[in-house]
Formats: sequence, C-alpha cells, structure tokens
Amino acid sequence: MPFSPQAYRPDCPILSLGDAFYDAVAAADFPETILRFRNDRAAAQIGLADLTDDEWIAHFGRFAPLPGTLPQPLALRYHGHQFRQYNPDLGDGRGFTFTQVWDDRDRLMDLGTKGSGQTPWSRAGDGRLTLKGGVREILATEMLEALNVPTSRTLSLVETGEELMRGDEPSPTRSAVLVRLSHGHIRIGSFQRLAYERDEVSMRALVSYVLRNLYAEDSDDPVRLLAHVVDRTATLAARYMAAGFVHGVLNTDNINVTGESFDYGPWRFAPTWDPAYTAAYFDHAGLYAFGRQPEAIGWNAMQFASSLRLIADSDPLVAALDGFAPRFQRELAAAILWRLGLAPVDPDTDRATVRAVEQALRTTATPIDRFFFDAFARPDLPATYSEPWAAVRTALAAHPPRSDRAHPYWSGEPCGMPIDEVEALWAPIATADDWSPLHTKVAAIRAMAAALR
Repeated sequence: MPFSPQAYRPDCPILSLGDAFYDAVAAADFPETILRFRNDRAAAQIGLADLTDDEWIAHFGRFAPLPGTLPQPLALRYHGHQFRQYNPDLGDGRGFTFTQVWDDRDRLMDLGTKGSGQTPWSRAGDGRLTLKGGVREILATEMLEALNVPTSRTLSLVETGEELMRGDEPSPTRSAVLVRLSHGHIRIGSFQRLAYERDEVSMRALVSYVLRNLYAEDSDDPVRLLAHVVDRTATLAARYMAAGFVHGVLNTDNINVTGESFDYGPWRFAPTWDPAYTAAYFDHAGLYAFGRQPEAIGWNAMQFASSLRLIADSDPLVAALDGFAPRFQRELAAAILWRLGLAPVDPDTDRATVRAVEQALRTTATPIDRFFFDAFARPDLPATYSEPWAAVRTALAAHPPRSDRAHPYWSGEPCGMPIDEVEALWAPIATADDWSPLHTKVAAIRAMAAALR
C-alpha cells in the first residue's frame, strides 16, 4: 500500500481515555460500494492521496483498518441539549471514529463516518445515510471551507446499494456512507455526559486529552480549556455570519470543542441578511435562525462551562465566558473584512464598517453573495449601489485592499449555494446518475476559494 512515511502519520491517542468513553463497533456490510467522491486535496494532507480507488473503497467503504491506528472503529458516548432540552440518551448512532492521524499542520485529525451502520446508540435508527444527505454534506463543507469557516471536510462518499425509507425525502431513496476529516470529534456534549454522571476522574482525563492532543498544550487546566473553546466557538459564530450560513441544528452535541463546524443536516445559506431566516423546517421558534446563531453558540459555551464546574470553581469559569462577546465582535469584523478583500484598520473603524454593511444588507435585501462579489477589493462600490449604500461607500474607503481582482473568477458571476441549486445538483444524480454537475460545482467553489485568498 502506497503510504508516504513523511506524510502518513497514524496515531491512536483516544485509546488512552479507556473504554468508558466509547464502544468498539463494526461497520455495516453493505451490498455495494461504489465510489462517488474522493477528496484527494484533503487526503494529501494526511498522506492518503496515493491510494488506488480499490484501496480507497477497502478502507472507506468496507472499513479495513488503516495501518498504525485504531484496530476497530469506536462509537463515542455523549449527551447534549437538543433545542435546549437535555437528552442523556445520545452517542454516535450512525457513525464512528475510524482512524486518527496527524496532518501536514501537525494537527491530530479524526476520520469519522456518517451512515456506517448501527451502534449501541442508534436507538430506533437504521444507522444509515441517504445519498442525497451525503451530496449535501459535500456541498456544505466545500462551500464553508472556501468561505474561510473552520469546518470538517468531506473526505469520501461511497454509495452502498441499500434502499432507505425517509420521511423528508422521496422514498425509497439511495444510501451512502460518508467519511469526514475533522480536528477531533469531542463535543460539548462529551463533557456534559461526564458532568451528568458526576465522574470527576473521567472529566479530568478528557480535559487533559483535549488540551494535549487538540490544543498542543501540556496542561490539565479546565479553565484554560474553556478559554480556548470560548475563543474558537466565538470565531465559528462570526464566520458563520460572514458566510451567510445557517447550520440549522446547533445543539450542544453538534458543537466540537475545537470550534470546527461539522455534522450537516438541514443547513442553508441565507439568500439575504435576514436574521429570522431558518434552515430546519422543524425549528418553529427560530431558535437557530441566522441572526440567533451567535446567541445559540454562546449558550452552548455556557453549558460547557457549567459541565466544568464539576472540577473547577465558578469565578474563573465565568471570567473565561465573559470573553465570548468581545471575541465574537472582533472576529466578525475580521471575517466581514476578509470576505470584502479589505485589510483591518483599527477596532472602532472596523466595527463601524461592519455595522454599515449589515444595516445596508438588511434594509435593501440585497443578495449576500452578490454584494460581497461586487465589493471585493474595490475602492468603491459599482454605480448600481445607490443611496442606501452611501454609508457603506464611506466605510469601505477607509480600508486598504488586502487582495485584488486579478483571478479569472472575478470576471464571471458569484458562486453561491442557494437551496434551489442544491436541489438542481441532486436532480441529475437522482434521475440519470449524472454526477458531472456536482463535480463542476465543486471545481467552481474551489476556484472561488483561490480568488478569495
């Protein structure tokens, strides 16, 4: 097998936590394994890009262990608040951690699955993933990566030949197994489980594991970990907003302690700057609406702090939590300016620019992608942006460009991901098994990413 000893660096530190944190499981035996998507760009960062398609399917469709890492997949245990209701009956119900490996940035990465079969935490679920759900996750992760949002990446999608019954898709529908590459799969809900069980020993072990392996710190200080999580989750919230992204289900079991977005279900990109825009049809109260995402993520950080009360005093935890709002404001300004292709000036000027942009987007209902495309790295807005944009013109003029419009992308049209396009990309797959529009779209997203850099 063609593994590069310089690039492929397997590991398995999660085993040091012990079997109280996970359950050893086996992947489902699928009727078929048809490779539909392989992300060689991501695979190259962990030394796996040289696998043949047959080898790829053996590992990411049949889940033969990769050398030097976990001998058996692990379904992680956790709890979580789901739409603010605490649920102690959770865990990896249709996925597992398959491999741990170091990437080219010296980060410990988990290869985790979605749709790989039932586990002890499946409850009444079949442990499977629809092919359409896998396609949607490819689109979400590619788009978010391009827009500078910290996100898991879709490494692989393999069609598995089963017919699934679902209430939210025409059924029976095709099935798949997805492998995602993530900087850890430890969630806020992982800590909530230990607090619920009053397990101080395991809580201290998990704090140490995360700090050592995911933050590269030789420490077991829970307050230090909370400060990291506050910073990372505030950054995530800010970049969601700048991207116009709505995750849809920001439960505590869906928030990674490295601040990396993952687990994409009913996501959408907001067409306009509408704070009330929701992604999930079942989010009747708008709890996770576009404009409420910073509040939702901040609330989740509070639940993390509450869990750490098992082993830490309140006052330093509260002090660490107080950093969320100012960090979010700083990161929002940085993220908006990044997407505009502009350099920051000073905190007051940067915040004023963000306020002007948000107000104009909200009051004019200008499409988000259109505005950022038209404004990128320009000294002035095009003439089509009339009087309501006067304050934005003035604000943008205060910032020097950080980039230019030399890339061919800027001579075309903005690359967005409206829900209608998601459906249009799925239609030829469903009706004619035609994957070319999807691959063309992924290439267009990556071209946008190159232009934005």
